[in-house]
Amino acid sequence: MSTSTTINEREEGLVFQPKFDASGLVTCVATDAATGSVLMVAHMNDEALRKTIATGEAWYFSRSRNALWRKGETSGQTQRVVEMRTDCDQDAVWIRVEQTGAACHTGRHSCFYRKVDAADGGARLSFVDADRQFDPAQVYRK
Repeated sequence: MSTSTTINEREEGLVFQPKFDASGLVTCVATDAATGSVLMVAHMNDEALRKTIATGEAWYFSRSRNALWRKGETSGQTQRVVEMRTDCDQDAVWIRVEQTGAACHTGRHSCFYRKVDAADGGARLSFVDADRQFDPAQVYRK
């Protein structure tokens, strides 16, 4: 991956030049390749991005654990990358994946299982598509 910072090259060129934030991360949105539904949002550092490209499997960087992880290495709920795109200024990536099982660590197909509704001058959450596909307590035993 190139380190050039020319705006025109980054926005119009054909060289992949990811623009990492101050923490060395880019945001990654993962969607279901079959349905188009948003599955999750995570972050990738340079190593995760390289491994994702090289293996065709989704790799991420956990900010809370400060560690690299392959989606499904603990849960078996894997993501095979069908296509990867970057946005106009290359500070975010979008991966279309074939999701095996659930994408969310809560056991749900998508991390986006709650809808935000306006309520009494504020907001309220309600569950949508929230059925669990696995029990996280059983899958993520310490």
